[in-house]
Amino acid sequence: MIRQVLAAAAVVGVLAAATPASADNDDPLFISLITSEGHRPDMAMVFSKAMMQRGHPVTIWLNDQGVLLAAKENAGKYGEQQKQLGELITAGATVIVCPMCMKHYGVKESDLIPGVQLGDLDRTGHLLFKDDTQTLTW
Repeated sequence: MIRQVLAAAAVVGVLAAATPASADNDDPLFISLITSEGHRPDMAMVFSKAMMQRGHPVTIWLNDQGVLLAAKENAGKYGEQQKQLGELITAGATVIVCPMCMKHYGVKESDLIPGVQLGDLDRTGHLLFKDDTQTLTW
């Protein structure tokens, strides 16, 4: 697990060095996190944290298998990712979860970790289509 986080941090470092965010660029970042597998959730969250530190508002949209990351009942498997999500939320990131995907995977609203919001057309659309929003998918 530590190797995965370090590898993700290295990727973020390379990406950040290659395309530094300027002080006058605060474009929002909308990340679609569609998986709970492997190192990809860690990469998405490490990158999100780095972009927030550079002044970019971040939204993480947990959909498809990504919704499993936000279910408290999965803390044994995704405890580290839940900790990272909580830290991002505390730092000001918006984390929204797909209700249709929750239903598909049997995740109940009452089982979501604190701070995760249910997505809907208005909330999700507002964040996704905000002027100058950049998107990434993991």
